[in-house]
Amino acid sequence: MAAVQPFPVFDERRFEQVIGNSPALESVLEQVERVATTDSTVLVQGETGTGKELIARAIHNISPRCGRSFVKLNCAAIPMDLLESELFGHEKGAFTGAIAQKIGRFELADKGTLFLDEVGDIPAALQPKLLRVLQEQQFERLGSNRTHQVDVRLVAATNRDLTKMAKRGEFRSDLYYRLNVFPVTLPPLRERREDIPVLVAHFVDLYSRRMSKQIEQIPAETLSALSSYSWPGNIRELQNMIERAVILSNDGVLPNPLPKEEARDVTIPPTATTLRDSERNLILNTLESVRWVIGGPKGAAAKLGLKRTTLLHKMQKLGISRPSLESSRYTTTAAP
Repeated sequence: MAAVQPFPVFDERRFEQVIGNSPALESVLEQVERVATTDSTVLVQGETGTGKELIARAIHNISPRCGRSFVKLNCAAIPMDLLESELFGHEKGAFTGAIAQKIGRFELADKGTLFLDEVGDIPAALQPKLLRVLQEQQFERLGSNRTHQVDVRLVAATNRDLTKMAKRGEFRSDLYYRLNVFPVTLPPLRERREDIPVLVAHFVDLYSRRMSKQIEQIPAETLSALSSYSWPGNIRELQNMIERAVILSNDGVLPNPLPKEEARDVTIPPTATTLRDSERNLILNTLESVRWVIGGPKGAAAKLGLKRTTLLHKMQKLGISRPSLESSRYTTTAAP
């Protein structure tokens, strides 16, 4: 009899690349699951480097729009005089240099999701037009009187305090309230330190494969120093540091990439651990925490930021097998 797959395919990638299982991150992912099935506007807030785009993608991936386009725009990266055209498009001849018609991001995202990063940088003159398209799902291209109707789900992100900006008159309060229908605040990395080891392992694996360098050991001192650092640049800074460490590595040992003045004294025994042991322990602990449920939104694969099939492959490679029904207290109905 053919095996029945217990979970739909999209479950395997619902939180792909969102790495960690700390309580702070779990709380965020629970909010994401609640709002994703709706069409409500989401405002993702958090410090630079906390992974706001990954959360926006996760919202799209588990929404009914997951088969449609995910279009993104960094509002701070576009010159002010071109931002309106990027959002709404323009007709040929609408302004000097407009030699052809251009389709804007709202049209490109029709029936899908539009992610506006750094939304706090949208100039005041453009904010009423953004408010209109959010309220009415209508807009006109530059140089045209024709009204276009779209069906777009908006996810916005910012590291700025829009509440204070609105009080100072730097951001329209009505636009802020329209964006802030469902706020999701991402914790900084210093508030989810228990996720640092798995993030380190993830980036070591990523860059060692990319650079064809084998990393077999992460010294305990190095891992402890990375776990103790304050990470003002959050996950993006950690990622860049691990890339540096892989470049500097010799003999399969990951060095401490932190400047000496940043590294904190640690009081742990100077023993080394292998990546294989670290990965095996992490997977075992995660499996036990979810009672050996592998797939689904609450399963081990989702908590580890892996596809279900990838986790199964790693379990086989590391010699991890599920306890027998006779000796196990764990529920295994969702396992393969």
